[in-house]
Amino acid sequence: MFAEIMAIVIFVAMFIMIVWDRFPKHYVTLICGALASIFVFGIGMRSSEAFLETIAVQGIFKPSFWYAAGESAEQTSGVNWATIIFLWGMMVMVEGMADAGFFDWLCLKIAKLAHYEPTRIFVAFMVLAAVLSMFIDSITVILFLAAVTIRLARTLKFNPIPVIMAEIFCANLGGSATMCGDPPNIIIGTSLGYSFSDFVVNTGVIGAISLVIIIVYFYFTMRGKLQNPNDKVDPSTIDVDIKIDNLREFLISTFIFALAVVLLVTHAMTGLTVAFIGVAIAAVTLIASGRKALKLLKRVDYFTLLFFIGLFIVVGGLEQTGVLVVIANFIAKVSGGNVHVMLAIILWISAIASAFIDNIPFSATMIPVIKSLAATTGLDLSTMAWTLAIGTDIGGSMTPIGASANVVGISTAGKEGYPISWATYCKELVPGTIIVLIVSMISIYVRYL
Repeated sequence: MFAEIMAIVIFVAMFIMIVWDRFPKHYVTLICGALASIFVFGIGMRSSEAFLETIAVQGIFKPSFWYAAGESAEQTSGVNWATIIFLWGMMVMVEGMADAGFFDWLCLKIAKLAHYEPTRIFVAFMVLAAVLSMFIDSITVILFLAAVTIRLARTLKFNPIPVIMAEIFCANLGGSATMCGDPPNIIIGTSLGYSFSDFVVNTGVIGAISLVIIIVYFYFTMRGKLQNPNDKVDPSTIDVDIKIDNLREFLISTFIFALAVVLLVTHAMTGLTVAFIGVAIAAVTLIASGRKALKLLKRVDYFTLLFFIGLFIVVGGLEQTGVLVVIANFIAKVSGGNVHVMLAIILWISAIASAFIDNIPFSATMIPVIKSLAATTGLDLSTMAWTLAIGTDIGGSMTPIGASANVVGISTAGKEGYPISWATYCKELVPGTIIVLIVSMISIYVRYL
């Protein structure tokens, strides 16, 4: 009983500290992970086997961790090293692309194709945010999109706030469509053995339908707030510099990005795991960057990776002590065994929770829960996995603190003199989030039940 109590206390304390946001998140999870190791696995369970199973380092040395043709890459519990290694590799690639000027060039080129017309830029950047977030971390996407949006807003004299809020929403929505689009999806995919294509044909379809609906919704609710008719600028007078400083680096970074997409799309056929793909893409990027390799490595966000490690250890304590099985049984009891109610609970609880707390620890916590539900109720695990992914990915759009991309976008706008208040944000994006969640729930019911 002591182990169970300590696992819950440490987990709750970790969540409170993350939401409070007074200390670096990686410090919080690492300290809580250390406490779980001592009080849950050591004093409470007195089980070195449970601790080693949670640390899961031995799995890295298995051939199936890197190449899993014909067998499942599923990780049952513990630190999900596949997620961490893959994220590291993609971070290295993105730093290389940013250094080559890929993102600035792409945004400005699209703005030019839109004839520098604010409403067209508004729609084009929503689509761009969604598409790029399918393959690149949404934080990176919003960082450069928000910066370019503000740059264009000052030149074209339009209000960048509606555009940035729409970009944030569409980045989170696009991230829900693929396995590598959002950290919760990476965790779900690597933990349950789902491939890139599995996500595309399931959450991707729901995301595509939702994207069309939300673009139409934002077009009619926000376009009137973009620009005063008296502030219109003649496109022929616009002089925005669109150039590539180093064509060689630009072409190489574009090729590496295309290679990453191809490897991810085909990894179920080739048997190459996401961990292998992450290392391979990072290696190619570093080799191609030459003397800049050390600079790219230094710019990788290692704090986020440490955050994941501590998080997985704390969640492992809940799993090893059986707390998550109790939660799963409670959900099954509340739903009365009705699969429609059960899926609705998973979707809406995931969405509401992710609106106020980080969706990464929530999704990591829920994976063992839905596995227990599948074992006890007979409901298909994959259906619950897609429901969890949609709920955590989309629900995070509801508030300014619901996802890291939200915080980054709002912070960037505020620093440039365009503050976005909670009231402004929620007034525009809460209705959109509810619309997408309703569409998603209907889609799940129609397709899977």
